[in-house]
Amino acid sequence: MPITDLLERNSKLYGEEVALVEINPEIREEQRVTWKEYELIQPTSTSYYRRQITWSVFDEKANRVANMLIERGISKGQKCAILLMNCLEWLPIYFGILKAGALAVPLNFRFDAEEIDYCLDASDSDVLFYGPEFIGRIEDIAGKIKKNTLLFFVGDQCPSYADDYFRQVSNSSSVAPRILIEDTDDAAIYFSSGTTGFPKAILHKHKALSQSAQMEAIHHETKKNDNFLCIPPLYHTGAKMHWFGSLYTGSRAVLLKGNSPEAIFRAVSNEGCTIVWLLVPWAQDILAALDSGRLKLEDYKLSQWRLMHIGAQPIPPSLIRRWLEYFPDHKYDTNYGLSESTGPGCVHLGLENVRKVGAIGVPGYGWKTKIVDEQNQIVAQGEVGELCVKGPGVMVEYYKNPEATAEVLENGWLHTGDMAQQDEEGFIFLVDRKKDVIISGGENLYPVQIENFLAKNTRIHDVAVIGLPDPRLGEIAAAIIQVKDGMTLTEEEVNQFCIDLPRYKRPRKIIFANVIRNATGKIDKPKLRAIYCGERLVEKQNRS
Repeated sequence: MPITDLLERNSKLYGEEVALVEINPEIREEQRVTWKEYELIQPTSTSYYRRQITWSVFDEKANRVANMLIERGISKGQKCAILLMNCLEWLPIYFGILKAGALAVPLNFRFDAEEIDYCLDASDSDVLFYGPEFIGRIEDIAGKIKKNTLLFFVGDQCPSYADDYFRQVSNSSSVAPRILIEDTDDAAIYFSSGTTGFPKAILHKHKALSQSAQMEAIHHETKKNDNFLCIPPLYHTGAKMHWFGSLYTGSRAVLLKGNSPEAIFRAVSNEGCTIVWLLVPWAQDILAALDSGRLKLEDYKLSQWRLMHIGAQPIPPSLIRRWLEYFPDHKYDTNYGLSESTGPGCVHLGLENVRKVGAIGVPGYGWKTKIVDEQNQIVAQGEVGELCVKGPGVMVEYYKNPEATAEVLENGWLHTGDMAQQDEEGFIFLVDRKKDVIISGGENLYPVQIENFLAKNTRIHDVAVIGLPDPRLGEIAAAIIQVKDGMTLTEEEVNQFCIDLPRYKRPRKIIFANVIRNATGKIDKPKLRAIYCGERLVEKQNRS
């Protein structure tokens, strides 16, 4: 079914129930403006800005967006970009685009003006919804944006060159438009993170989005009474497809702006959240706050919190073991996926498999996997090869880029670019990105393995391992180590800690510095290599 059918179903079945809550601890009372269409509720037990909408209002807003687009000449198959921070408007706009028969094109809020211009052009977008945070970037490329592109400003004090979203949408019909949408129709274009080159446009159909919603609900046993806390950015397939589990079950979700340990615990406690998806640095920050005593479990109502899951990157097993010391009753899952596979879940650990922490898991609901060598032959159990996945969420193509598509798609199999191995029970362990493998003196070094080892050190807050050029060995492993606040660590102590590693795997250079991560929590190794190896960032090279 088209993903829009789920929203319409929820509106009919659960119309007066709350669908979405937005919390922003950073907005002060006097900053509340223009949000009159939404319920504004300030519980006495909280001190933060909070808005909510019901399923019926959600669906009504999506209908208004769809009709507004149709009235402005947008027809089935056209592309509409979204450049917004997480907010209560984000998802109604997304679903309004889909209800109009158009394709939603979410954009990374960290893109600079050049990248925004590139993505609008690469996706053939005819519409851009954007918020006040992006005025400067849009003005920088105003002369480059193709003629007749519709600009809708979602905020106060609309610029003269854009349309006021709130004014326009309030004048449009709230009745569902009569646009035939089928599950085989194109639905969305997502952009890759850009860590392996300039972002690629990834095309998905409605049926891929709908399958990801069903899969999410199955994987995490999501029920009608669950409440999902969504912190990562909605432009990313990870956040969106995890929220799709709430859409599938008609359950509530909370959009939290801010990721401090206190903000997360306060949201879980005050809103009664039962499922929380964290990125590695946020889990690290929570553990550090608990270890230091700055955060106290007894100050919050957390008994209803049943599941914590992490994705977007390899997870240090030591992190989860420490987590379960504080939260022994938590279910835990990790999800592996790519934007090319409609986000997380093509491989997942499973709630019952915490004993296998360190693995990314087994094939997800409806998926198949294989691990192959350079000749595309399946490797023996235990050997390292490239992970390939096949299932209902594999992308249609890299939009208008047949050469790049042919490099990763073969007979329905998606070559992920991730190196992996499988144990005797069938669990898959991620070894590293193919491009991140360090070849030192003829030996293959997998940075994730070294990172997981160093993460066991209780004084290390975060760690990244990259290859540095070496005239004799070709490359050497360098560990960039971020020490926990209030603690000290020396190079000699790190070297001593690494005695238990095989000699060839030990980092030959130790760098004490902050570990740079992108918006989805992944270690930004291109930037680290640019800093420490003098490599140019590929994101700024030619776009072909």
